[in-house]
Amino acid sequence: MSGISFANELLRKGVHFTSILIVLVYAFMGKQACQALLITYLVLTLGIEHLRLDRGFKLPVLHVVLRQKEKSAIGSYVYFTIGALIVVSVFSKNIAFAAILMTTFGDMSAALIGKRYGRKRINNGKSLEGCITEFIVDLIIAVLLLENPFISLLMAFTATYVETTFVKIDDNLAIPIFSASAAELTLLILTMLQ
Repeated sequence: MSGISFANELLRKGVHFTSILIVLVYAFMGKQACQALLITYLVLTLGIEHLRLDRGFKLPVLHVVLRQKEKSAIGSYVYFTIGALIVVSVFSKNIAFAAILMTTFGDMSAALIGKRYGRKRINNGKSLEGCITEFIVDLIIAVLLLENPFISLLMAFTATYVETTFVKIDDNLAIPIFSASAAELTLLILTMLQ
């Protein structure tokens, strides 16, 4: 886990609550409104990253919650926005919702539980306790949004696997894309077999 404090990790993960807005906009205003929101947010975040990385601006709250590796690289919120835009644009609505919410709440649960209670380290500084928590949270999200329990299980496993094992690719980009792809491809195969 990074060297930031539990309080800063909590603040950092709180930023991810914007995912609820993404889901609500899509649910009540439609796919195109959600895409417009995400594109606008992406342009704004890229502008912020330009000011921060190319011009040396230190944005008060943002500077405190960035992990060490993000202080000289693009922040994870940019990758989250790109991942959300891709899954909203490519995948069916409930799979997109599940992928976005897993990225937010599964990752947040793993980080907070792992930072606070994690004792057994398994991979890249991740804790077994955090990984188990993420899987449970991801599975609950999938079961609530998807009709097929097998697809829910597969999607939760994929999201947890990506969060636990991916090192070089930002998990905020990889979790939604890989988990949604696993669910959508499995659904297509099951539909073709009927």
